[in-house]
Amino acid sequence: MEFQKVVELRRSVRKYDPDKKVDEATLKEIIEAAILAPSWKNSQTARYYVIQTEATLANFKQACLPSFNASNCADAPVLIVTTFVKNSSGFNPDGEPTNELGNDWGFYDLGLHNENLILKAVDLGLATLVMGIRDADKIRKMLSISQDETIVSVIALGYGTQEPKMPKRKTVADIVKFF
Repeated sequence: MEFQKVVELRRSVRKYDPDKKVDEATLKEIIEAAILAPSWKNSQTARYYVIQTEATLANFKQACLPSFNASNCADAPVLIVTTFVKNSSGFNPDGEPTNELGNDWGFYDLGLHNENLILKAVDLGLATLVMGIRDADKIRKMLSISQDETIVSVIALGYGTQEPKMPKRKTVADIVKFF
């Protein structure tokens, strides 16, 4: 699909076809696109935990998401927990932060990776929903995620059954200053 079309089609989708599963080859292709994103000094600290079995999905939605998010992804056949390895992106080899942002670079890099993941999903005909309200402690325990990683978001993935309209966007003049 043409890049501009992919960007324009991307929406936060809250309804999925429960009968259409996402095969492992497609999941790998989506994650491979995420891996191609840039990161601080090529630190590549993004990590993904892919939940696709029915029992784990049901348990995760009930235990780790507030009810409104669980409802928004009720029929999504895949959930992807996104994390980054702490104290790497934005840090010198001696462990000192390179500037005042410190671990914020990990969030930035993961965002770049997640955008690649989301756009590749759209390119392949899938839909996503990024959810930031979740119970990180319960997620960490359920998926055995190391304390060395910061849990950031949960991305629902599947074949959407709705086509939400694009919300009003700010204009270039609203967000940029040219010098």
